Amino acid sequence: MSDELRYDGKVAVITGAGGGLGRSHALLLASRGAKIVINDLGGGVAGGADGSLGPADTVVAEIKEAGGEAVADGNTVATPEGAAGIIKTALDAFGRVDIVINNAGILRDKSFRKMTPELFDPVLDVHLKGCTWVAQAAWDLMREQKYGRIINTSSAAGLFGNFGQTNYGAAKMGIVGLTNVLAIEGAKYNIKANVLAPGAKTRMTEDLMGPMGDQFNMDASLVSPIVGFLAHESCPVTGEIYSAAAGRVGRIFVGATKGIFDKDLTLEKIRDSFDEIRNEEGYIVPKSATEEMGLLLQHMNK
Repeated sequence: MSDELRYDGKVAVITGAGGGLGRSHALLLASRGAKIVINDLGGGVAGGADGSLGPADTVVAEIKEAGGEAVADGNTVATPEGAAGIIKTALDAFGRVDIVINNAGILRDKSFRKMTPELFDPVLDVHLKGCTWVAQAAWDLMREQKYGRIINTSSAAGLFGNFGQTNYGAAKMGIVGLTNVLAIEGAKYNIKANVLAPGAKTRMTEDLMGPMGDQFNMDASLVSPIVGFLAHESCPVTGEIYSAAAGRVGRIFVGATKGIFDKDLTLEKIRDSFDEIRNEEGYIVPKSATEEMGLLLQHMNK
């Protein structure tokens, strides 16, 4: 097809790509010409240092067998040093980095009253800090070449909440805030950063899916097309959130209602106007904190 979206000459770093969603993203981009760094520790769902490069090597072999180019990497995303090592692997193998897909993740679920630092901190280290450090390690390269595509993986558990996942939910919503800032700071360098909130039956989610995982086709391959589009040079958006599962793709956004303005605001006026404050009719979707503040100032100047 003459209009096929391709990534010839582009290098993609994909974390957590030894299986599940990351593997699916890697296979898709590699089949369209991208050179891939397959980062994976090979550990368990809860993380830990018991992993190996086996899963990453397996995906690399799949890509090479299909005629593509890929290398394996076993650095951790959870530290700046590990993240720098991942990007060094890309530079040593392919000389550049164009795409970063932050997909690595672990689960340490527990109800909020039973949450401990040993459960909370590693999840933030891998998810939120992992996205931060890997993106930062590639940031100056992308600025210098005036090109970059970053896709950070969030979750409905962060956007909407899920029982027993305070650590995971906090990390995943933090990723949205991180990505919003990357989109703003990267705009003049043609660095576009967007968020994926995926739904797929993988090793990490199979116990959470329940009957839904069997009722619908929750294969990871049905998530990867939106990732591929957000990673492509033709992607027109930045700072946005997309959900994808079972072949359905949609946009998720944070909006602001018109609200009320009263220069003599009181507690009782809040009570009496609460329905109007919450009314979603005519909402806006601010592109930045500055734009949201501008809405307030418009009301004040009327």
